[in-house]
Formats: sequence, structure tokens, C-alpha cells
Amino acid sequence: MPDIATLPATAAIGELSGLGRMSLRGGSQVLAVAGDAFGVQLPTEACRAAEGDARAALWLGPDEQLLLVQQPDFERAFAALAARLRGMPHALVDISQRQVALQVDGARAADVLASGCPLDLHPSAFPVGMCTRTLFTKAQIVLWRSAPNTFHIEVWRSFARYVQQLLLDAAHELDP
Repeated sequence: MPDIATLPATAAIGELSGLGRMSLRGGSQVLAVAGDAFGVQLPTEACRAAEGDARAALWLGPDEQLLLVQQPDFERAFAALAARLRGMPHALVDISQRQVALQVDGARAADVLASGCPLDLHPSAFPVGMCTRTLFTKAQIVLWRSAPNTFHIEVWRSFARYVQQLLLDAAHELDP
């Protein structure tokens, strides 16, 4: 898969490498303790993300968070969480190899995504910091608006090439 493709008038589309991923499931007490151990307070508001110190937490459900960490710190972050949560009812799973991260960035990034995503991506409906599970054509993705014209996509590895090619096709159609 190409690392990045840029269409100056439309969007840059590429794979983000070097991320580790954890799925954390647990009740409110687990999530509060996990936020302290992770170094980022986990979002409690539906469909919101929190980030800091090369880490991010994405709310995927009342008891589910997707935790993203830069790879050099992943093992330490995972071990710290596991140690702090020991004895509490939870599930903490390394899903780093399951998914690929893609980024769509640029003035028409929302238009590129709208080619295959049923969500209203206008900033008033999907503001910076919002995240959710959704579909991009036939592939399930996690979509996070990390900046006004930047979207982070988490997609299962087996669908990554498919999603990236559809994004590139959409960007080419929009490019003048």
C-alpha cells in the first residue's frame, strides 16, 4: 500500500504507521483508573476522543475505548494499564496487528470521505474530537476527526487496501 498520495487541491491520503492499539472494556471505575494509568483521561461523552502525549483514547461505547499509542511506548503503556487494572473486571487486548490507520487530510477531506460514508461530516454535525464506528462503502471503520480538515481512520487490515483505493479514487474525481 502506498504510504501517501497527495492531490494538492483535494486531500492527502496515506497510512499512519507506528501505532499500537488496545481495546479496553470495563465499567466506569475501570475507565477512571485506566485514564490515570494511560496518561489521558478517557472520554466519558459518547463518540468523543481525548488525546495527549502521543496517545489517544476514542470512546466506542459506554464500556469500550480504543487506545492508540505510538509504538515505542506501547509495551510500557500496556504493562502499566494491565498492572493498574489487575483484580478489576475488565478486558484489555492488544489489537495492534488487527487494524491499519489511514489519514485523510486537506481542504476536501470531508468530501472524499462522503463518497463512501453515510455520516454528515459537516463540522457542525461531526466536529473536531468526534469519533464513531461507521461504514465506508462495505468496510467497517472507526472515524475520528482529529483536526478541522484531518480524519483518522482505523480499518481492519484485510480491508485497508480496499478503503485506501476507494479514497484515492474519490480524491481523483474531486481533483480539478
